[in-house]
Amino acid sequence: MQSFTEENYLKIIYHLSELTNTVQTNAIAEQIQTKPASVTDMIKKLADKGFVDYIKYQGVTLTERGRNAAINIVRKHRLWEVFLVDKLNFRWDEVHEVAEELEHIKSEALIERLDEFLGFPKSDPHGDPIPDKNGRFAKTQFIKLIDLKIGDGGTITGVSQHSSAFLKHLEKLGLTLGKQIQITDVTDFDGSVEILVENKQINISREVAKHILISTNGKN
Repeated sequence: MQSFTEENYLKIIYHLSELTNTVQTNAIAEQIQTKPASVTDMIKKLADKGFVDYIKYQGVTLTERGRNAAINIVRKHRLWEVFLVDKLNFRWDEVHEVAEELEHIKSEALIERLDEFLGFPKSDPHGDPIPDKNGRFAKTQFIKLIDLKIGDGGTITGVSQHSSAFLKHLEKLGLTLGKQIQITDVTDFDGSVEILVENKQINISREVAKHILISTNGKN
């Protein structure tokens, strides 16, 4: 059984490993906001328990055991986010920190009943896929809004930035999950994007556009 700290490390390594096969200790330290030496100590403990493979100066990779443990934590986190939004009326920008605490609950029976109670959701309030009890993710196909061309359209299906400030900004603009959008213009100078949302023209920065995920329906 892992401690809260070990679970947090496994989850962070898992998310970082989606970007690169081998995760550097400095990247983990940056995420956790601690010293690299402290990260190295914890990585050695996780390696001793068979959760990671670690080679000095080369980085960290999850073992199969470590990946399964990390996915289980991700599953619990995302299910709790669904519960908080759908059943307790939290906003999507409020749930992350609360779910960070709830994800450490050990009872697998509780999580299975929670999944059933929620109707076996496939994604969380931010559009991130929820693995099933066997660790399998439903296939999702999306494209970053920034990669769409003028005339392309689609549905907002997720975000890749979960900070409260970013989500509140999207809420203010009306760019929430399920909204239909169409690209009407892209500014060459700064990469800002003009989009049509529910017959309303909105201009968003390149930085915002690269974190909005779209399920496309091709040219309109």
